[in-house]
Amino acid sequence: MKNLGKHAIVIGAGMGGLLAARALSDFYSTVTVLERDAFPAEDSWRKGVPQGRHTHGLLARGSAVLEEFFPGYNNEVVTQSGGLLGDVANDLLWIGRNVTLANGNSDLTGLLASRPVLEGHLRRRLLALPNVRAIENCAVRGLASDSARERVTGVRIRAEGRPEETLDADLVIDATGRNSSSATWLEALGYQAPVSEKVEVGIGYTTRTYRRRPSDLDGKLGIIVAGSAPNWRNGVILAQENDSWIVSTGGSLGDEAPDNDEGFLAYLATLPTMEIHDIVAAAEPLSGYRRYRYVHSLRRRYETLARFPGNYLVFGDAICSFNPVYGQGMTVAAQEALTLQRCLLRAGSNDLARRFFREAAKIVDIAWDIAVGNDLRNPLIEGRRPPMLRFINRYIGWLHVAATRDSTLATAFLKVVNLMVPPPSLLRPAIAWRVWRGNRRSALPLSRPQSGESPANKRIELT
Repeated sequence: MKNLGKHAIVIGAGMGGLLAARALSDFYSTVTVLERDAFPAEDSWRKGVPQGRHTHGLLARGSAVLEEFFPGYNNEVVTQSGGLLGDVANDLLWIGRNVTLANGNSDLTGLLASRPVLEGHLRRRLLALPNVRAIENCAVRGLASDSARERVTGVRIRAEGRPEETLDADLVIDATGRNSSSATWLEALGYQAPVSEKVEVGIGYTTRTYRRRPSDLDGKLGIIVAGSAPNWRNGVILAQENDSWIVSTGGSLGDEAPDNDEGFLAYLATLPTMEIHDIVAAAEPLSGYRRYRYVHSLRRRYETLARFPGNYLVFGDAICSFNPVYGQGMTVAAQEALTLQRCLLRAGSNDLARRFFREAAKIVDIAWDIAVGNDLRNPLIEGRRPPMLRFINRYIGWLHVAATRDSTLATAFLKVVNLMVPPPSLLRPAIAWRVWRGNRRSALPLSRPQSGESPANKRIELT
């Protein structure tokens, strides 16, 4: 690929920053990643990723993009760290609208591992590239620009044990996440901050890890419960490395799971399946309880700005951070990295910000509509509900009813959830016909599985 400059800088070494740096490595002689933390010696939690000790999802699309950038990455996580590869549609149980979607074989491959393991492998693969380096314990104080403030020319940094200095660069990318300082930095250069959109979800969840037994879930790799009426509580149990389960559960607007044994189990018992509860009740704990709060989903509309400095981009969660229960963040960042690569390949750095933000907005639109559209099913979440959104949410409810018996329909839905295909694909005539056919059958009331039932009777299904 063509060389576009001597030096590019990425601020932030989370998943988004590492993926942005990989895209840049094909076009710049040297790529420097600046990280305020010190990288852990082992794949363990670090303070710069506060949610890193909680459940993470690398959706099928994200797994495919990481494999494209780093061939062999998925198998490396499995063979070196004990991660697990599985069929998203067949090896996991998906519960939404209080019903369980039918399992079936698919081409949706998911990678299960903790966030520190996923990030650690990605960081090592990136830093093994000959033209990529990282500076740890490095605080970025602001942007450097030309005298006309039309172009960013580098960043002002303070690395541990060194005085403040300026690093020159041909391109700078902010991948520092939802607490990005870009708006402040832009205003300091005389530019307008982007308009922001917020959806107050007040998510709070509690997480703990447990020993995983071979007999758990009859060999399935996890259960994902999407919040629905009447209590709108979410829950997830996913297999992880080292024969472990990670379990997270919580609700919105202050409805949080307790961080004690009795309260945690009681909360799990309110989910529309008892299987997570029953595993936790019998499993050996491997950690203490951990809590995480997420006040609002936040989207910054950089694509609408009329003026923006040259040689500067904002990336990943610094553009948009989603309600974490949908597991979209890493996959959206991976897709943005592919978009960045294509933008640089097509027209280099010429008018890059306008082109990249326009294309990134299309990626964000899909994930944002999925997450926010589902959040707004909860009548307590404030937001505009136009007629089309209300119709789509009703249609997805009908789809769930039909998909309890139709694995083809369930897989079509999971392809959307995993960002493999856009949501309008669910409105194709062939899919709509299956939804209509599935809803013609009158469904009997759901029977709620109770503790002590045999495993064959525990899963919630329409029968």
